[in-house]
Amino acid sequence: MPKSLPNLSRFELQCLSMLWNADEATVRDIHDKIEDAPSYSTVRKIFERLEDKGAVERVRRDGAAWVYRSAVAPTPVIQREIRRFLDGLFNGSAAPLVAHLAEMDALTLEDLKEIEKLAAADGAEGTRKAADGEDGAS
Repeated sequence: MPKSLPNLSRFELQCLSMLWNADEATVRDIHDKIEDAPSYSTVRKIFERLEDKGAVERVRRDGAAWVYRSAVAPTPVIQREIRRFLDGLFNGSAAPLVAHLAEMDALTLEDLKEIEKLAAADGAEGTRKAADGEDGAS
């Protein structure tokens, strides 16, 4: 795993996300899954960049093709991208994003209940840590 998370373009993130879903894949495997894909050589170049950035690694050969796997875990990458998005568009606040999602009918009542349940669980965890003298900073 790289020491720090690499900065990735939108297309690099798309390819990496597909790789997370596949576990391991060749460039051809990923290229074939991309809707309206650019040329194969473009996708191959993206994988070269991802490898240079430490986001993917070569695992083995499958014939003439390299098989790749992610070298970064999804959760920290996703969290960083969400933070960048919130900071860039909403001054760091998630509430306006949720309001926009609701206006777009992109959130269901079940989604909101799940968010509420997760927030309550996170709040309870934070309360427990405070009671135990943990501040969450490591």
